[in-house]
Amino acid sequence: MKTTVSSATKTVTIADDRPTVIIGERINPTGKKKLAAALLEGSLDIVRQEAIRQVAAGADILDVNVGAAGVDEVALLPEAIKIVMEAVDVPLCIDSANPDALQAALEVYQGKPIVNSVNGKESSLERILPLVKQYNAVVIGLCMDDEGIPENDPDRRLAIAKKIVSRAEALDIPREDVLIDCLALTLGANTKAGLVTLEAMRKVKAELGVNLTLGASNISFGLPDRELLTSAFLAICIAAGLTCPIVDAAKVRPAILAADLALGKDDYGRRYIRAYRARLKAQAG
Repeated sequence: MKTTVSSATKTVTIADDRPTVIIGERINPTGKKKLAAALLEGSLDIVRQEAIRQVAAGADILDVNVGAAGVDEVALLPEAIKIVMEAVDVPLCIDSANPDALQAALEVYQGKPIVNSVNGKESSLERILPLVKQYNAVVIGLCMDDEGIPENDPDRRLAIAKKIVSRAEALDIPREDVLIDCLALTLGANTKAGLVTLEAMRKVKAELGVNLTLGASNISFGLPDRELLTSAFLAICIAAGLTCPIVDAAKVRPAILAADLALGKDDYGRRYIRAYRARLKAQAG
């Protein structure tokens, strides 16, 4: 199954038989005090700089979130989208829990974006899916509902994914335009959390065939040497069907390229070797 997203000038295709697509996660004020403070002041300089850095680090798509406390997302999110579109040419993932902010951003976007996100709650399905249809977007579906995230039940996560896909298709949103996120929870709270996510991913892939995304760094929250743990988990997830993780490209792209090479997604290791040489050149100054 192929999912296609685009900017005004660039198209990115997500599919099992293609290299893993990296959605850059860094334009998000969660846990970033400097960015949150800048957004509260209405300053988007950091957003522009971060967009350029992430694309240089290998991000294929950028997630854009301005949801800091006190920020008027309806006003600021479309401005952030415009700034990022001016700075880089990659497609964008418009990230907000506010449907009005999503609509404001979708109105200014040029191309076919990703909407992040819808979930299994009726309120979410009823507000978000019509926007996705109206603006011909791709949408991320989170495996959670009114009862929260099914912590130890991959079958419940599958059931929510089925509900989201069914409701999308009822609005004539094609299945390939739904990316399912089976949700990663920290191993620091539950050492079986990774296994549950992996099993949910395998079930969703087998039964629905959709492309899979994941906020992979959540798996290592609160634990030491997070980059190592996240990278290891990512490689396992890619083998289980993950096609477009939301990650910090600068930290984990080498692990993703290594996983792609091991899984036959990089002919003759060209991407892996090219990235290795680029890192050597950067280290040499």
